[in-house]
Amino acid sequence: MSQAATRRIALLTAIVGLAFGPAHDAVASAFRVTPIRVTFAGRSMSTILTLSNESTEELRFQISTFTWAQPDQTGEMKLEPTKDITFFPALLTLKPGESRNVRVGTKAKPTATERTYRIFFEELPPLVRPAEVRGSQVRIITKMGIPIFIEPEKRVVTGEISDAAVRDGKLSFVIRNGGNAHFSATSVKVTGVDAEGKALFDRQREGWYVLAGGGRKYELELPADQCAATRSLKIEALTDLTEKLEASTLKSEVPVSSGGCGTAAVEQQKPSKG
Repeated sequence: MSQAATRRIALLTAIVGLAFGPAHDAVASAFRVTPIRVTFAGRSMSTILTLSNESTEELRFQISTFTWAQPDQTGEMKLEPTKDITFFPALLTLKPGESRNVRVGTKAKPTATERTYRIFFEELPPLVRPAEVRGSQVRIITKMGIPIFIEPEKRVVTGEISDAAVRDGKLSFVIRNGGNAHFSATSVKVTGVDAEGKALFDRQREGWYVLAGGGRKYELELPADQCAATRSLKIEALTDLTEKLEASTLKSEVPVSSGGCGTAAVEQQKPSKG
């Protein structure tokens, strides 16, 4: 996977919340977890994650683990607490510039379908008295999730673009995973083409993980000034299904009828398997 794609995935795993307090200045801490993905395979069922404090303040953290699923075909995370993944320590404090190792392991056995989890590093509020708070500030508290995969007994990966439809000037489609292990859609591109095959516009969307048996739904509003001239939409999703670029690109094309930019017309395209 490219460094740019890795950075995008790392960014997508960060969940940010606001601490209570009057909103004037925003104070954000900075920490890093490496590596940003864990895969357990064969006899290798433990590893080390390194948590680094890159801020100028002391930071406190708590760690927790969850099973991870995509049950509703939207790509949203469904998380349930789990004891399948073990880790130590569960709480830790880092001084500015300090790093600590966290040992992560599992006794869960591989099955026919890949097991998927997430381990979260949640920053805790600082231990300060109200009188020590400088002025009126909002502190940004960060919670970062790292995916953990237990590879299946025999890995089978396959993906497709399905349910492509145009309605009321909007395109919707789903990137589905018909295999037994995850893959990543690193980027998604949609190109609008006129009757002569000329590209009128293109739109890029970020990709993400698509888990075994799951899917991720995309919706895109077509440009109002170009929709009427658009006759088809070409969808391309770059994935890591294989190491070969051409084979890793899922493709589909959906026609746009004259009423597709209105309120009733719907055009659908059969799934294009990759």
